[in-house]
Amino acid sequence: MRKVSLFILAGVVAVATACAASDPGISTAVKSKLAADDTVKAYQIDVDTQEGVVTLTGTVPTTAARDRALEIARGTDGVTRVEDRLTVNAAGTIDERAEQESRDAAAKAEGAGDRAGDAAAGAGAAVTDASITAAVKTRLLADPDVAGLKIDVDTAEKVVTLTGTVATAAQKTEAGNIARDTTGVTRVVNNLKVGS
Repeated sequence: MRKVSLFILAGVVAVATACAASDPGISTAVKSKLAADDTVKAYQIDVDTQEGVVTLTGTVPTTAARDRALEIARGTDGVTRVEDRLTVNAAGTIDERAEQESRDAAAKAEGAGDRAGDAAAGAGAAVTDASITAAVKTRLLADPDVAGLKIDVDTAEKVVTLTGTVATAAQKTEAGNIARDTTGVTRVVNNLKVGS
């Protein structure tokens, strides 16, 4: 009985190993790793495997996402080679650059508000909620009337929501005007509270 159990166990292990090294098994493993990775999980990447050669096709927004997808595929067991047929979407690259410019400007803050806001929003036709948020935050930090205040900025479908507490009604109005005057903003919901 024990020999039969060992024989069955060895067969199951052999079948599992063969499936994992099979082309469909490799494709499944690569897709699972791509889906779990923070850099590439949200992107549509098709994975095809033939004789251990993985072909990645689709569009990713940044070169970092493409490079990470290739790295993941190459590191998967059973992969002998990776064919890169991924396209980097230029709009994603523009947005990434715009957001980086906004972050750099926020660090300097002094006198950079208008330039950084315009750079983030005007870097391309594709203005994202993230770039609008970054531009508004940068402009708020650069404005001497509201720079030291803790104002949360959230953007959804180009509608900016401001939350937090300010000392005066004038600061509330100024923050709302700054957000409203940022390129790409369609509407501002000013939920700032006046008080200490």
